[in-house]
Amino acid sequence: MTLRTGSTTEESRAPAAVPPVRPAPKKKQKNFDGYWPWLFVLPTLLGVLGFYIWPIIQTGYLSFTETGPFGGEEFIGLDNYQTMLADGNVGQALINTLVYTVIVLAGIPIALLMANLVNQPGLKFASFYRVLFFMPYIAMPTAVALVWRMIYNGDFGILNWLLSLVGIDGPYWTSTPGFAIVSVGIVGMWASLGFGIIILGAALKNISPEYYEAAQLDGATKWKQFTAITVPLVTPSLFFVTIISVINGFQLFDLLYAIMGQYNPALVQSQSLVYIFYNQAFIQNDKGYAAAIGMLILVVIGIVTFFQFRMQKKWVNYV
Repeated sequence: MTLRTGSTTEESRAPAAVPPVRPAPKKKQKNFDGYWPWLFVLPTLLGVLGFYIWPIIQTGYLSFTETGPFGGEEFIGLDNYQTMLADGNVGQALINTLVYTVIVLAGIPIALLMANLVNQPGLKFASFYRVLFFMPYIAMPTAVALVWRMIYNGDFGILNWLLSLVGIDGPYWTSTPGFAIVSVGIVGMWASLGFGIIILGAALKNISPEYYEAAQLDGATKWKQFTAITVPLVTPSLFFVTIISVINGFQLFDLLYAIMGQYNPALVQSQSLVYIFYNQAFIQNDKGYAAAIGMLILVVIGIVTFFQFRMQKKWVNYV
């Protein structure tokens, strides 16, 4: 016989299973660092908006207007752009600007070779050489132009004197169409070498010597080490120098103006886009047409820079 207490067994008095209690979902906290970061960034933002963004917007508006001789603008639509596309001087200026930029870019391999020589272990006065190469880059373009005008002088310049020693009759470099823009480009390349040497020299110092030691053990020559180790590892810095050189090349004005002068007979065939912009805006006082040329410069630089960033994936090695 089973002893029961009342009508409830031991099994019936067992407590029921309690379901687990799930923690309440945590509320997502907003990632807000306060107003102090914006306060510190505000001066830079105001500078960018006031000195970069707003002038671009204003120039874009002026490009659709015609400015009167005593001020005031009249909206004329796309007339300035149609005039610009039909203007042969603008096309020639674009070609001259491209030629100058290509010549400046040709100095980047030279800068890399010179930076590699300056960074050779045990080289004495290496810092002095860096300062010496960098001085033309920070010098005033007018001062650089005056020196090179004397060098390029067709009658008593040192360049034609050196050519006469080997029986070559040198031309008038800065007043002959064709020679003039190439001469200015050579000066631009020479002046920009210091910038490339400093930037690429810093990149060369970041290369571990172990790479070269392993290459020497494998019997690689100096030239093979340069092409297989040095060049691939400095491609990020090469890309940076290329971007800066292209942007500076399309902004050619002061060096061209100082070397050739305003009344040079070859200036019409050698002027750059920025020079045409200056001439139309401040000499001819046609600010609407000048604004259209300014927008052309902006678009060309933007397209070239975008193309460079797209092509960097094929040759820039980020390690």
